[in-house]
Amino acid sequence: MPLWKKWNEEEACFAVWRVEETAEQLREMLTSTALSYDEELACLKAESRRLEYLAVRVLLRTLCGEEKHIRHLPSGKPYLTDGSFHITISHTRGYVAVGLHSQKDVGVDIEYVSERVRKVVGRFMYPEEFDDATDTSYLLVHWSAKETMYKLMGVEEVDFLTHLRIYPFQLLAEGRCEGQEFRTVRKACFSLHYLVNPDFVCTWCVN
Repeated sequence: MPLWKKWNEEEACFAVWRVEETAEQLREMLTSTALSYDEELACLKAESRRLEYLAVRVLLRTLCGEEKHIRHLPSGKPYLTDGSFHITISHTRGYVAVGLHSQKDVGVDIEYVSERVRKVVGRFMYPEEFDDATDTSYLLVHWSAKETMYKLMGVEEVDFLTHLRIYPFQLLAEGRCEGQEFRTVRKACFSLHYLVNPDFVCTWCVN
């Protein structure tokens, strides 16, 4: 099975799954009759969404040793119906990522490496934070880190440009960056970890 990477951070467990299977192959890996997989799959028309749905649940079973039922709050935040872990989920082209912690909120985000990020970089970074020579992965780590922060904040109406800040950092294959939110009175700070792969960047944080 293509478990690409699994690691622990501050008593949380994170993992990335490389999706190489078909939807049918992934569905065969899920054997519980108590969970409404097929009913939920019927609501997903796009093949890519079906693959993501199934791969997340196969990865979750791999991490937990048993199948879990995922539901979502009105905000879209996922949770496990048995309350065993706090969960965070992300997916991009060909990969899904999951984070789990028994007590604390966790955030993870994964983004496919593409030059398309340059077309929207002005929506989440100020002009003085980048130029034409800035590495694409550096831009993507900025975006991904802000996505992770947003997942941990649990508030609505967050503007990635004005409410979230990632402080300058040196881009490495694996490293850390510091972020801060200016949306709430707390102005909370975040210490984020990141990973840069030729296919994707991934960021994660334990709140």
